[in-house]
Amino acid sequence: MQTYFKLIFLLSASLLCLGLASPDDSNKGEMKRAAIIIDDFGGDVKGVDDFLTGEIPVTVAVMPFLEHSTKQAEIAQAAGLEVIVHMPLEPKKGKISWLGPSGITSNLSVGEVKSRVRKAFDDIPYAVGLNNHMGSKIVENEKIMRAILEVVKEKNAFIIDSGTSPHSLIPQLAEELEVPYATRSIFLDNTHSSRKEVIKNMRKLAKKAKQGSEPIGIGHVGVRGDETYAGIRSMLDEFQAESIQLVPVSQLLPSPIEEDHNKFWQQPFQAKE
Repeated sequence: MQTYFKLIFLLSASLLCLGLASPDDSNKGEMKRAAIIIDDFGGDVKGVDDFLTGEIPVTVAVMPFLEHSTKQAEIAQAAGLEVIVHMPLEPKKGKISWLGPSGITSNLSVGEVKSRVRKAFDDIPYAVGLNNHMGSKIVENEKIMRAILEVVKEKNAFIIDSGTSPHSLIPQLAEELEVPYATRSIFLDNTHSSRKEVIKNMRKLAKKAKQGSEPIGIGHVGVRGDETYAGIRSMLDEFQAESIQLVPVSQLLPSPIEEDHNKFWQQPFQAKE
């Protein structure tokens, strides 16, 4: 047996010397990762049924308190899709009515903000995180964002900054409160996007992934939701050929052990009651 292993070792060493094998060979097929969040579930709009088949491993962001919010979250979970709350936050420009029912506005008390966020999680079963719908005004408001993040932490959830303001306080407050977070890298569509435009943006997402950044793209169901679905679906083979894996957005967030392995292992284990 020892002679056998010696022969294997000598053969491997010989191949390395000849340039037929390389220590880097194992990395050549390494998969890069990216995530796609699809916003605005909860209503009866284009793209909803397509995405809820589960054929594309997107993270489903459901607006709370709409007619189909709870049901669509349940369907998404049954299809193996990750679900998060798509929390409506007041923007700097636009009508408050665009937020839908029980959105977060700047005139609310901290108590009311927390109550609405808790109810949103209750309305969206299986939600493991939250991202913001609009919200360019609220994400710059420390008092309100702190209240939102405190509830996210209470729910053992994560937050994704949709990137609606360059002055967002989400990263700063999430770090302070130790809430897992990430920020949107690119929008894959807009209200009037065609399939061709979605494909173009998917290639931008792929480029970021190949550079090793593990990017997050956001698309939408809605008026052109079917075009968004078709554009993303048509790029799946190209992503596979480029060794890019689409994963639930939670998989791109650092775990406690990745952030500080010493601190993680020093935590006392608690038995389940």
